[in-house]
Amino acid sequence: MAFNPFAFAWKHAHKVPAPLFRGGLALAADLTWLLSAGGVKQLEKNLVRVRPSLTHRQLRSLSRAGMRSYLRYFGEAFVLTHATQQQILARVRLVNDGEVRAAIAEGQPPILALSHQGNWDLAGVFASKELAPVLTVAERLKPEEVFQEFLEFRGKLGLRILAAGDSGVFRELLRATRAGKELICLLADRDLSASGVEVSYFGHTARVAVGPAALSVSSGARLIPTAIHYEKLTGQRRKAAGSPWGIVVTFHPTVAIPEHGSKNEKIATMSQGWISALSRTIAQHPQDWHMLQKVFIEDLDPDRYAQTLKKAENRGAA
Repeated sequence: MAFNPFAFAWKHAHKVPAPLFRGGLALAADLTWLLSAGGVKQLEKNLVRVRPSLTHRQLRSLSRAGMRSYLRYFGEAFVLTHATQQQILARVRLVNDGEVRAAIAEGQPPILALSHQGNWDLAGVFASKELAPVLTVAERLKPEEVFQEFLEFRGKLGLRILAAGDSGVFRELLRATRAGKELICLLADRDLSASGVEVSYFGHTARVAVGPAALSVSSGARLIPTAIHYEKLTGQRRKAAGSPWGIVVTFHPTVAIPEHGSKNEKIATMSQGWISALSRTIAQHPQDWHMLQKVFIEDLDPDRYAQTLKKAENRGAA
């Protein structure tokens, strides 16, 4: 059997002294950044859309901070199943959570639309303990054994996971909105398939997942854009957290379902609404936007994207 570094890390990372582990991750991030490996070049292409006025030196400094944030997320994920309840509570701070708590209290948990910011796994386990059980959809990774490791990891955290691309995923999400017991959290700021929808993202065209908006339109459930970024901890909170880092989870106002227009038009309008809200937080904390993949249309191969648009057109005509 081939060596699985993810399985090894989940089993053994917690045994390494925390300061040494964090230092090793920072070093690995710096080396990856220095070699411009591991998607660093694409990260910089994406970041320059967020902060177009950056000089080359400023962009390099920001991408270095971004790689440290990205590796921090993985490091925290590897040891999260060993974190205590006290540590989890101390590591998370909620902002503007009144609307979310009110909806849960009414038996109508909202749909949360997220981007790849901060530590979404930590946010999920916190929410499942303090707000409502979390249901989410995970992209199917390759090889399959790595995907199964991620499923097992998130299952241990108390999250219910559906695999993107499996049949019946949307129907299951719809059933969950009607049952009113789970908080649906969807990472949706990248979908280059024919099922995605085009939006303006930092003034550039990108393609995001239709899931959050489509589910809201179909169910009537509230759609709340949810941003995550890191913050440095101090004093008693840092001691309780067992870490120098925590996350801030910011809930933006509900994206209203349009009163007029076709279903597709409503989905497009709402998708633009939630991505615009999250863009504001990403612009404030770009180092915590872990987007090392192509997300903007202008970075894609024109011929392949033309095929994607043709497939989307055929889907709409079907």
